[in-house]
Formats: sequence, C-alpha cells, structure tokens
Amino acid sequence: MSTSAPDSAGAPRAWQPVSLGADVPPPRGAYSPGVRAGDFLFISGQVPRDLRTGALIGEDVTEQSRQTLANLRTVVEAAGGTLADIVSVAVHLQHSDDWGAFDAVYREHFTAPFPTRTVVGASLRGILVEVTAVAYLGKR
Repeated sequence: MSTSAPDSAGAPRAWQPVSLGADVPPPRGAYSPGVRAGDFLFISGQVPRDLRTGALIGEDVTEQSRQTLANLRTVVEAAGGTLADIVSVAVHLQHSDDWGAFDAVYREHFTAPFPTRTVVGASLRGILVEVTAVAYLGKR
C-alpha cells in the first residue's frame, strides 16, 4: 500500500491507494484498484482480465466469475486483508440470467455469514461480469 496520496494541490488525503506490486501495471483509466480509508477498503470494479497482461480470461460467466473474484482477492490481500474481510459486494452481470452460475462461483469464494450483495444487469462492453466490494480491515 502506498504511504501517501496527495490531492491535485499536493495536500495529503485521508485515504491511501492500494499498490498491487511492481509487476502489475497501473490501470488504464483514472482510478485506483482499491483505496484504504481508515478501517475500510473500497475495491474498484474487478473484471475477468489478467492483472499483469490485461488479457480477457474465460469464455463463459463461470470462468469469468472465477477470474474476477481472483482479482478481487488480489486487491484485498494487497491491502492486508482476506475475502473474509469483505462486508459488501456489488455485482454487474451482462446477462441477468447468469445469476445462478455466478452465485455458484461466489459460494466457492465466500462462506456464511455472507457479505451484503447487490446483483444488477448491465452493459459491460464485451465482458460478462464485474464486481466491486468494500472490506472492513479494522479491529477483529
């Protein structure tokens, strides 16, 4: 995790971006993969792309969901947490009928009690699933 995140005027911010390591290129867009704000970690939308190469992984929603959740795990672990620290998840599916297939993969990664979750249909520009999350990394 980075030690400072100055704003455009150079003043320190109250949150810190998460670094995924020197071998992972920064996102193409103007966003951070995750930011730590106090005890909370806010994770940007993760998609089924290899974090190092950008290659799309998976041809169906099951394969793409596994890669997406692996990317989510990478970000939360880079911040010092685990998937068990995630308290809320938002899922965007290209096809709302893929809910059952996504849910089956989700249950491979999360156990009861489950985080809160919202699942919505969305136009995702060539991918089948995107997941954002919030983790609590404070006192246990």
